[in-house]
Amino acid sequence: MTISSLVHRARALSTLPNKSAVVLLSGGLDSATTLAIARSEGLSAQTLCFDYNQRHRHEISAAAKISKQLGALSHRVARVDTGIFSQSALTDTNIAVPKHRSTNDMQASIPETYVPARNILFLSYALALAESIQASYIYIGANAVDYSGYPDCRPQFFECFQRVADVGTRAGVQSHAAPQIRAPLLHWTKRQIIQRGLQLGVDYSMTHSCYDPGPDGRPCTGCDSCILRAEAFTELGFRMDPALERFETSRAALNPNKFTGSPSCTT
Repeated sequence: MTISSLVHRARALSTLPNKSAVVLLSGGLDSATTLAIARSEGLSAQTLCFDYNQRHRHEISAAAKISKQLGALSHRVARVDTGIFSQSALTDTNIAVPKHRSTNDMQASIPETYVPARNILFLSYALALAESIQASYIYIGANAVDYSGYPDCRPQFFECFQRVADVGTRAGVQSHAAPQIRAPLLHWTKRQIIQRGLQLGVDYSMTHSCYDPGPDGRPCTGCDSCILRAEAFTELGFRMDPALERFETSRAALNPNKFTGSPSCTT
């Protein structure tokens, strides 16, 4: 092989996409499924979680376990100043988390659980990390079907943020190769998300999505997130949400004469 052909081959290889991704991993159902999808697409993954003194901070430990279980190369927890996010039920215990709402109510307006500009900040961190490690993709588990009214979970938002990445990074300006933002769950129902995750081996008992958990992390069963999960698992033939069943199983082990247990999925 000639020198010129070697140079040509090297240049060609340099244009191939890096098979790695930064995956935003909260520890919830959607982000766990998103990580599994990224891995199934042959990507090495580095996961990124955030500690912003959220009410549901049990998700932070869940994220670390899920990252390891699904084979991520590394897991980072970025700590955000607790004063940055305010006026949200997820960061201010004086604001009640909405409970027992219908799906229509969830989509009627932006709820109290909205955290100001959260996905803008999270994606900015992910973009900085992705460009630093030369990752080609950023994966986020946003969903626009049952997005609970969050404006930063809509397709328009991600289209605009991709434009920011394209014009605001060195990779985007110099080589037109800014990290690509992927939101694979954007148009899926919760049922479809769970079905895909089950196919990919996601253990949903490890996930935490509840906005208002008990001190031990037990799901409240009444917040929007708990309701959407419960409805989807019921549709799929589960007796209950696996994350909740984990607590029931633990209770049964401690009190075998007071609890009869619950069957596993009937599908």
